[in-house]
Amino acid sequence: MYHVICSRKPVRQFNKRLVRGQGMTEYIIIVALIAVAAIGVYSLLGETVRSQVAGIAAEVSGQSSNDAINHARSKARESKTLAQTKVTLGSYDETTGTGAN
Repeated sequence: MYHVICSRKPVRQFNKRLVRGQGMTEYIIIVALIAVAAIGVYSLLGETVRSQVAGIAAEVSGQSSNDAINHARSKARESKTLAQTKVTLGSYDETTGTGAN
């Protein structure tokens, strides 16, 4: 009987570590999903954002940013068109213009 009571204490400590590990695993999965979503959004809107930042940098330095603004505008229109296109796993590369050609 004494042996059973003593053996319970290490088991409880092990379970606490197991629960902590499970929480960390869930956290890692959530962070990975957020990273995948961010990569998807950046691949769709990346060039538009870069052009807008280039326009801002040009204006701050006192130069004209018409070219960067026009480029951002055209890329935003392309992104809107791509967003309205139905994409499946089989047609992702053709739709987004990525992958091997």
